[in-house]
Amino acid sequence: MSFRELSHGWMLQHVTGDVPPAFASIATRAIPATVPGVVHTDLRDAGLIPDPYVDDNEQLLAWIGHSAWAYETTFAWSPDDESVHELVAEGLDTVAIVTLNDVEIARTRNQHRVYRWRVDGILREGENRLRVEFASPIAFAREREAVLGERPHSYVHPFNAIRKSACNFGWDWGPALVTSGIWRRIGTESWSGCRIAAVRPQTGVGGDPRRLRVEVEVQREALGPVTVRAEVAGTMLEAVVAEEETTAVLETVVPDAELWWPRGYGDPALSALVVTAGMDRWERRIGFRAAEIDTTPDDEGTPFVVRINGRDVYVRGANWIPEDTFFPRVTRDRLAERFDDATQAGMNLLRVWGGGIYESDDFYDLADERGILVWQDFLLACAAYSEDAELWGEFAAEAHDNVTRLSSHASLVVWNGGNENIWGWVDWKWRPQLKGATWGDGYYQRLFPAIVAELAPATPYAPGSPYGFTRYVHPNDPAHGTTHIWDVWNQVDYDVYRSYRPRFVSEFGFQGPPAWSTLFSVVHDEPADPYGPLMLVHQKAVDGNGKLERGLGAHLPVPQTIDDWHWATQLNQARAVAFGIAHFRSLHPLNRGAIVWQLNDCWPVISWAAVDSHGIRKPLWHALRAVFADRFASFQPRGGEPVLALHNDRDDDWEGAAVVRRMTLDGAERARAEMPVHVSARGSAILIVPDAVTSAIDTANEVLVADLPGSVRALWFFDEDPALALDAAAVTAVAEVAGDGYEVTVTARALAKDVTLLVDRVHAAARVDRGLVTLLPGETAVFRVRAPGGLDPAAFTVAPVLRSANDLVEGARIPSGAIVGT
Repeated sequence: MSFRELSHGWMLQHVTGDVPPAFASIATRAIPATVPGVVHTDLRDAGLIPDPYVDDNEQLLAWIGHSAWAYETTFAWSPDDESVHELVAEGLDTVAIVTLNDVEIARTRNQHRVYRWRVDGILREGENRLRVEFASPIAFAREREAVLGERPHSYVHPFNAIRKSACNFGWDWGPALVTSGIWRRIGTESWSGCRIAAVRPQTGVGGDPRRLRVEVEVQREALGPVTVRAEVAGTMLEAVVAEEETTAVLETVVPDAELWWPRGYGDPALSALVVTAGMDRWERRIGFRAAEIDTTPDDEGTPFVVRINGRDVYVRGANWIPEDTFFPRVTRDRLAERFDDATQAGMNLLRVWGGGIYESDDFYDLADERGILVWQDFLLACAAYSEDAELWGEFAAEAHDNVTRLSSHASLVVWNGGNENIWGWVDWKWRPQLKGATWGDGYYQRLFPAIVAELAPATPYAPGSPYGFTRYVHPNDPAHGTTHIWDVWNQVDYDVYRSYRPRFVSEFGFQGPPAWSTLFSVVHDEPADPYGPLMLVHQKAVDGNGKLERGLGAHLPVPQTIDDWHWATQLNQARAVAFGIAHFRSLHPLNRGAIVWQLNDCWPVISWAAVDSHGIRKPLWHALRAVFADRFASFQPRGGEPVLALHNDRDDDWEGAAVVRRMTLDGAERARAEMPVHVSARGSAILIVPDAVTSAIDTANEVLVADLPGSVRALWFFDEDPALALDAAAVTAVAEVAGDGYEVTVTARALAKDVTLLVDRVHAAARVDRGLVTLLPGETAVFRVRAPGGLDPAAFTVAPVLRSANDLVEGARIPSGAIVGT
């Protein structure tokens, strides 16, 4: 068998659609194209359009999604010893007519499927011409909506009428840069005798992590028995596929298999599985693990407990969106950087959200290798979907393709029916609009669970997120199953997180801008202004900047300059999310995890992400690293007084003593208590602090400090920052060249809250190892900066690079009417 990728010699042509006069030349010329790729990146590479991410170029280039385009190449072919020849397209975006040598091969209408067509009689010796013509996805979606019936959906375009990534039509964090193109590999494949059409390995069958079930599908040129063999971890299996059959199932216990564990619970051991059938060979690394989701009702409602190899896993996770609006630009190296961001922040799960894509093999390979659990949504989000035969057949085909493709990955532990659609049907006034029409319930309750049960029976399935797992409860009831918390951010102060007692939070978050260098690489308002017209192009949330401003609440003062606006809103984002997670962890074991919205961005934008699209970790990322630590302590109000809530997410007991001090912001100790600490492995505890320690005399000038074994610290302030006696001159800093960068040493003479270096303001390539460091009087912190040589080290020691909450409070003492630009 041989696969020949067709990646060279492609040309792109505009077919139909209005082209603005500024781009008129595009309509009349052939343009060199990259495959895999999309129209926008090809036009950009040819210098024919500006960067779609800059200023208001999104709107300037909207015509591209309203146009039809064609990709064409020629390739040489000559007959060989193989007898079957197929054209294989691993990803066409989206509505395409495929012709080979002027013969129509197929018409496609699903971005999320793999297509395979036999072309024996069409290939010819010598030069062959392959053409893929794409219709406008916007026009097609509107056309199908007219046929299938209008159904509720988010945003402008009817993405629920076409099988294309929903967020590609625009979302509250993403641009409407609607793509067309050959976005995954395309090529010819030749074979003889038989071909391995699919291999679906499953471990954990029946709950035994070492029990392996391998289902092998074969495609044959002629009838006759086929011997299928599988070998893994010293165990050999064999079966014969009779001539009237196409599938073999091999199942056994592999006694010598090492188990795969998520990070923090053991090694993510992988074993090579080799499958052969005739002359064909398939090889992957698999992990032996048993995955379970426990939703057994209890006295508190319905839990949602992820269990791997019989052990409960407390989930510290993030939601994942596509890493770039233009999917083919996402490389394995870029994904590896995001996995570094996840693991170094203490995460153990990524949820691949249902408005994006079924992620790449590279993504899943990295998850397997790093021990990161993956929750993969089926691709339905924030909309009602027709269950007519047209869409039902496409959903069935894409689910079959992707469950098969991803079934070998140990990291994949949840298939989820979709995002917020069941909640939408209950709460978002869909039913009057639908008037009894189908809305997608058949997919969540019948189609998807049946496909998962057939093709990946050892992988858990959930009908949706949020979902209560009990028929007669609200789908977003915090007492049952998974919960999305969005009144915080949209409507109320983040202290409302403490009113929730959720079993599992699968979405929640708070916005903040990207790094300064990222934001102002694409926003060029003069002067810079949070409400500037180009800034608002990069703020997709409804009234997003208004919510940012109102979200400061009593927590931080109203910023007076664009520099302070940027820092204050980044800081408030970090604090809001950390506040929520600290509360959720204090509820353990009632609460079994949280998945923050979101880890990453797809373009430079004000959003909920912890890492911006240039790979710069926002202050939120540093907050997540702190609150996702294996051992975590926080002060929480119980009965009107702060108690110390401890969570030990490690395999050994947490023992020693907690020293709790009440002290002034300039370092004078006013009360102290020492309490024994014993928190069992994977356990939690509440310590009651004596009243003499928790009762403040001067709320503006006092803080509670708890120091615990393992350098764990918790802080409690008796008032919000604007009321605190924070000193803007609390720190001094010195910097020097060190290794491949710089070291910045910051020393506090009074309490310095949330000291952070915004190092990209010195150089866009600069990165720093820590942030949001609160220093007590006399304490020192060393910040290590990776940055190009030749920079002035002193630039890292002054504003607007060196920031803290202290200087925001001091800045607010200067009267001013509004935020001003620089």
